[in-house]
Amino acid sequence: MMAVSGEQAQAGERMFRMPSCLLKLTRVVLSHKPWALFILIFVLVSFAYHKLYLSVWEDPKSRGPLYSLSAEISCAHYVPSSLNIAGEPSPSTANVFFVETSEQTSPSYLFSCSVESAARTHPASKVVVLMKGLAKENASIPKHWAFSLFSCFPNVEIQPLDLTELFSGTPLAQWYLHPQRQQEPHFLHVLSDACRIVLMWKFGGIYLDTDFIVLKNLQNLTNALGIQDDKELNGAFLSFKPKHKFIELCMQDFVQNYNGWIWGHQGPELLTRVFKQWCSLETIKSTSCKGVSALAPEVVYPIPWQDWKKLFEAVSALEFHKLLQNTYAVHIWNKLSHGTKLEIPSQALLAQLYSQFCPATYAKMKQDSEELSRSAV
Repeated sequence: MMAVSGEQAQAGERMFRMPSCLLKLTRVVLSHKPWALFILIFVLVSFAYHKLYLSVWEDPKSRGPLYSLSAEISCAHYVPSSLNIAGEPSPSTANVFFVETSEQTSPSYLFSCSVESAARTHPASKVVVLMKGLAKENASIPKHWAFSLFSCFPNVEIQPLDLTELFSGTPLAQWYLHPQRQQEPHFLHVLSDACRIVLMWKFGGIYLDTDFIVLKNLQNLTNALGIQDDKELNGAFLSFKPKHKFIELCMQDFVQNYNGWIWGHQGPELLTRVFKQWCSLETIKSTSCKGVSALAPEVVYPIPWQDWKKLFEAVSALEFHKLLQNTYAVHIWNKLSHGTKLEIPSQALLAQLYSQFCPATYAKMKQDSEELSRSAV
């Protein structure tokens, strides 16, 4: 049962109090023919609706902000002072890009951690989060804790992802407009593969999937991509200067050898094909040729996808440091790991990554976990 205060009761009474003119009209109508009763009902309903409408919209300020931070996620507490005083990101520093190609506009904990960790490790860079779900007409940033958290970082920008505009002027423009593309089984992933290489071609900078946790500044890894295992490269991390010839070849291969029905064909397999041709290699190895570097797995893929469960295993502080001493970022392999429960707090490798490199997101995770535990009692 909901309690109602005296002030609320008086307000409600004022809202629906019938004016004396309507009382007189009621008496007159009831003394005449029945059809006049319809007029009375119409007038009363219109009056009530008018009053209710005014009560909802008369004081926009009372409705509060679009979204706000919880008490546990305080900008002043969690955002380093160096970011607060840095002002605008340096225009000479490459941007860091994240892309969401689905209509999703409710970032997960991992998504939030990816953006937060990138913002913390790249205070002089602009961290741009492109979201297709915000590209709709009249779309606005929804009420969600993650967007409130992102607003704490002056170097984070949330922007709509206009795919037609992004692909314009590239070999992928006609590919994207093909009417049957969206019927393909891996279309969203292929679309993400397309976005990253076009972003690198047009703007350059750093691209990261939204299931990375960034440990160190990545700006010194230029014209580079990572080896995920002894057979393939992976495009979850890319760092290139704009208009690089290697990326141009990737765009050409994307269209000329297109097959959206095979998982990975437009992503890791494409990058592997092009790199082997670029370097005249039979097999993939950590090397640099013609100005492009294939980084050793420990740089950005220290946990192989086959061993993703290790992310949920407890590790000591010494093991944690040893494992990540040569690592710039950790790929979490969300496609495989997203359904696994992570205990918060714990000594699990992933929990320690959250705690150290995205503390504001971690605080929100702890808060939600504690609230869930209390509600279960």
